[in-house]
Amino acid sequence: MKKHERIEINPEIMFGKPVIKGTRITVELILRKLAGGMSPEEILQDHPHLKLENIFDAQELAADYLGQEDIIFASGNQL
Repeated sequence: MKKHERIEINPEIMFGKPVIKGTRITVELILRKLAGGMSPEEILQDHPHLKLENIFDAQELAADYLGQEDIIFASGNQL
């Protein structure tokens, strides 16, 4: 998987969930805010120390993670 410079995973921070480096803001929180309809600008207003690049990197990490998953069809065949 690609190295995401703005994301860190440390078992001692937020139980090892991926966070924006130097914060306790999880990638999950950012993705949930986006999924809930918040714009990146609204997220930046809530968290003024973040940068737009942090939001994009959170999305990219999620896409890379999902891109590595195996897909298993109901028939049991795997891609």
